[in-house]
Amino acid sequence: MRLLLDENVPKPLHRILTTFLLNHEIVHLLELDGWSGTRDESLYPLAAADGFDVILTNDGRQMQRPREVAAIAASGIHRIEYPHKHPGLVGMGVAVATVSAGLPGALALLEESDGQRLITLRGVDPTTASRMRFVDPAKTPPKFWPSIL
Repeated sequence: MRLLLDENVPKPLHRILTTFLLNHEIVHLLELDGWSGTRDESLYPLAAADGFDVILTNDGRQMQRPREVAAIAASGIHRIEYPHKHPGLVGMGVAVATVSAGLPGALALLEESDGQRLITLRGVDPTTASRMRFVDPAKTPPKFWPSIL
């Protein structure tokens, strides 16, 4: 499949995807001359005309704007979005984890689909409580933990 990464997709994510998704052509919009700054309602028909099958974006508001939804529908291009609400290193980690874990399966499903599909990859929760278990062995000793250290 030919996959276009929207300009809101971080460039480091492009490098990661091209490292492990070897059977797909992955192009970042910023690499295409004259495409930067293209409005979404123009981007989808342009991408379809250029032979792209999928657009990956983190613009969750696209599906709330009638003209953009109409352009997406008319293009016939598959659309994959992923959440990216956190700034800095945490945000990059969420983006990498979400897309790396979900995109291969999404592309496999799209290869078998008989029409246009819209996919949202579920995000990884970066909060401490959900991403790690924190144990103070003095207060909650694990099984076989010595009682006196």
